[in-house]
This record gives sequence, C-alpha cells and structure tokens, in this order.
Amino acid sequence: MGDGDFGIDIPTVDRIAGEIAEAQVAGAEIGLVIGGGNIFRGVAGAASGMDRGQADYMGMLATVMNALAMHGALTKAGVEARVMSALSMPQVCEPFSRGRALKHLDKGRVVLFAAGTGSPFFTTDTGAALKACEMKCEAFLKGTSVDGIYSGDPKTDKNATRYDEISYSQVLANNLRVMDAAAITLARDADIPVIVFSIQTPGALLDVLKGQGRSTKVTA
Repeated sequence: MGDGDFGIDIPTVDRIAGEIAEAQVAGAEIGLVIGGGNIFRGVAGAASGMDRGQADYMGMLATVMNALAMHGALTKAGVEARVMSALSMPQVCEPFSRGRALKHLDKGRVVLFAAGTGSPFFTTDTGAALKACEMKCEAFLKGTSVDGIYSGDPKTDKNATRYDEISYSQVLANNLRVMDAAAITLARDADIPVIVFSIQTPGALLDVLKGQGRSTKVTA
C-alpha cells in the first residue's frame, strides 16, 4: 500500500483512512477489502514454482497484515472498525460471519474483510465481489493504480482510451483485465455497479461517492 513496490507505506494508509473517515461522516456504510500484492501475490509465487494452493494461502495472510495496518490507521482517525477474516485466527481478528458483519455495519463500523474467500484459486477481486453480494452493497468500488478502465494498459499503450461507462458484457467480451471475469460476473448477476477509480489520487474516494471525479462505471 503506497508508492513503493513492496511493503506498507504508513502515510498512504493514514491518508486513505482519513478519506474513509470523511466518507463515513458523509453517510456511507463501508466494507473494505484490501489485497496483499504489496507483500505477496499467490499467482506470482506459483509462477516461481511454488504450489499454487500454498502460495494463495500466503497471499491471504498478506491481506490480513494489510487489514490490520488499515484497522490501526482507522482507529487513529477516530473510526470504529472491525477486521473479519475468512481464515480462522481469533487471537488476531474476528472470524467472518455474514450476520455479525451486517450488525457491525448497522452500528456504523467499518468492516475490513481479510483473507479473501478463505480458499485458494480465487482472487482478491472475486472475494471483494462476493462480499459486496453478501453485504447487499449498493456499489462495488475498486481503488487501483489507474483512474478507470481503459481499452489497453495506459502505462504501456499511449493510444489506450478510458471509458466513462461500460457494460459488464463489454468488459468480459473485450477481456479488459481491470479485474477477473468471476468478479465481474458476480457483480453482474447481483446487479451491483462496479466503479473503478485511482486510490492513489488524494480525494478520489470522496469524489466517486459524490458522483464526481474520474472513474469508470460498469453497469448493465
């Protein structure tokens, strides 16, 4: 989390926590899923020769570390939050329970969902889409390193164009790799709009919640 290729950048975590605090004051109920790629990626580990299942579990543990870091930052920002893990580790965080998570949200707490789905071979995006469905979310926001969905990789393709809006079917048909197909399909089947924006841009989260700023909205 941050500008570096590895590790947790505390100023970035604090900034995002501050924006979440502002969003909560504005009336948003927030469930947060954080990836673990800044520490370990299961797919990368498997590509290096590790057993894919074991590598994915290591990636899940990385998401727990990130969730704990964000929990600390949220607490410092005055936000009541709970970390819930799909892998049982009661000394560290609560085990995930849909009913308990909904109660936390009803009480105005931010819920951080860690350890993905709890099973290997599923991405963080799929885990996030699943949680959006389970929590009956009105929208699924993906904060990433670019300000929306492009026709190609804007970091390598100077001719790539950004979409303001695009359909689920177009994302799947054009194999636009903003997130995996399973995540898009889950959102489509639950009719949950997906909004992709740059989490690296200060204030972007609040702008998206207000319907402003640069982003791409994925709907039917």
